[in-house]
Amino acid sequence: MPPTAESAQVSHRATYREVLAEPRFRLLFSTRAVAITADALRITTFSVLVFSSTGSALLSAVAFGIGFIPQLFGSLLLGSLADRLPPRALITGGYALTCATALLLALVRMPVAASLGVVALVSLATPLFHGASSRLVAQSLEGDAYVLGRSLNNIAGAGAQLFGLALGGAAVAALGPHRALAVSAVLYLGCALAIRIRLPRLQPGEFGGTPGGDGGAVRASLRGAGLLLRGRTVRRLMLAQWLPVALVAGAEGIIVAYAGERRFAPGWYAVLMGCLPVGMLVGDLLVGRFLRPPTRERLVVPLVALAGLPLIGFAAEPGVGVSSCLLLLSGLGYAYGLGLQRPFLDALPQDGQGQAFGLLGSGSMTLQGVGPVCLGAVAAVIGTGGAIALAGGAAVLTAGWILTWHPPASPALAPSRVVSSE
Repeated sequence: MPPTAESAQVSHRATYREVLAEPRFRLLFSTRAVAITADALRITTFSVLVFSSTGSALLSAVAFGIGFIPQLFGSLLLGSLADRLPPRALITGGYALTCATALLLALVRMPVAASLGVVALVSLATPLFHGASSRLVAQSLEGDAYVLGRSLNNIAGAGAQLFGLALGGAAVAALGPHRALAVSAVLYLGCALAIRIRLPRLQPGEFGGTPGGDGGAVRASLRGAGLLLRGRTVRRLMLAQWLPVALVAGAEGIIVAYAGERRFAPGWYAVLMGCLPVGMLVGDLLVGRFLRPPTRERLVVPLVALAGLPLIGFAAEPGVGVSSCLLLLSGLGYAYGLGLQRPFLDALPQDGQGQAFGLLGSGSMTLQGVGPVCLGAVAAVIGTGGAIALAGGAAVLTAGWILTWHPPASPALAPSRVVSSE
């Protein structure tokens, strides 16, 4: 049977050059990469600032993660605004708000509790402009180009995060924490100006929004989130993107403690921490560049298992070399998410994509913040090696769960099933 036009489109493999040729995506991609660098710089510098003023490791850790958990509440309570407000104003406002927050922390000597409260409050709005940006990406790129666009965002995000962490250390050493925070504010301001100047002002019909809606923002957001999570397919695809990442992030969160328990030489913990993002970069490049869309979707379950299986090896408490290899292999498995991008987009209602992307991102960030806390509590009982192995085993079980509804022999979920619900 000759291939149909639809099947040819499904199996078409886009290229990164095609994706970067889209002006709107190129603008959103570049500003997001700069913003992630600024995020990493701001978060680490704020953590250093809190520790230097209090001497408390606990408060320093709280400062590091305080911007993650509130995002889920922001998505649940305000997420519908990502589909109801013009995206240029929303994204520009988001970058301007984070710029103002960084400047406030840099210039005003506030009590620690007040500064933590400011960061937590501002993070409530993060899912709104992230959701609006992701929606514009989905509307700018079609088919496999959209999947590669997400791949590029993952690659740039990991690289920008590593660069931001390095920049943070250098900026704090050279300028001090307050001036380093001012540097992050300048980066956010550049992103806001670039979006305001270069992104066209889209009317509601052009970005699919429903301005005003039929109720308040909170009521509409809760109703929209409920509809998304009640749909079996959307709920499964969200959980499939949340759980393995949260489990591996939880294991990553106790790598420093593992290195300390094993008495590795000073500095080796940084090498171990860098292995996962390096594996992520390589995995995304290989899977995104060389595999066709149906193959990526068939490899979802094996790649999730790959993310978890190497971590089980930590039960034997290996040395630095083996630990580095295990973490690198685990990072390769992160590429499983590329096989879920198109099914997830197909499963979303057209008028709720912004809220769905915001909920997806905020849920992932929240679970990645909770994961290390839970694994840390387990490590106190069974040791860090056992806790990391437990996280790997849970990821493998998650792969088995995905296998029950996403068999690797079939190319993802058929469009006819995307509206199913319990």
